[in-house]
Amino acid sequence: MGPHAIELKNVTFSYDKTPILEDVSFSLKQGVFLGVIGPIGGGKTTLLKLLLGLLVPDKGEIRVLGEAPHDAKRRVGYVPQYTDLNLSFPVSALDIVLMGRLQRSRIGRWYSKKDRSKAEEVLEKVGMLDHRYVHIGELSGGQRQRVFIARALATDPEIFFLDEPTSSVDHEFETGLYSFLKELNKEVTIVVVTHDIGVISSNVKSVACVNRTMMFH
Repeated sequence: MGPHAIELKNVTFSYDKTPILEDVSFSLKQGVFLGVIGPIGGGKTTLLKLLLGLLVPDKGEIRVLGEAPHDAKRRVGYVPQYTDLNLSFPVSALDIVLMGRLQRSRIGRWYSKKDRSKAEEVLEKVGMLDHRYVHIGELSGGQRQRVFIARALATDPEIFFLDEPTSSVDHEFETGLYSFLKELNKEVTIVVVTHDIGVISSNVKSVACVNRTMMFH
């Protein structure tokens, strides 16, 4: 039995001396589909950034797959709530997904056939293979979100983090996304931050409610 997917012990974090998370402890086994819910400003996204190693706790300890978050980042996929991608930049959906293979390609060299094969594989998995050569700015919001998910999947993650993945998409895409994530959960641990309790209730295996402290079920 390997290490837990996630372990937090007495984690506290503040912004400018304002407490955001206080004495949070919990552990998550590998293979779980976790939904993280809570009010706006309750600390959900802060928790996610701590798990990704983008922030460092004031107190406490965090382990992701048995490692410090910064060391585990090569094993993690992440889809942020917002992306700062310039939609006029001349890149296709395939180009975006290939960016997820950068850490597996040598600096200064072209992507390998394996990289391209993997990029097309995950594009097909999210239903976007037929759009692989389409300019990213010509895709709908839901289609772009699928591409960003494919980019994260291209890293072959052991844990998949998503922050409000359906905040700018229609209900049909939202329903399809959670069905897709439920299927993907057979292969990887999934952590989704969301405000939509109704959708996650029929899909996730565990729920964490974050509002400065945490209740985990």
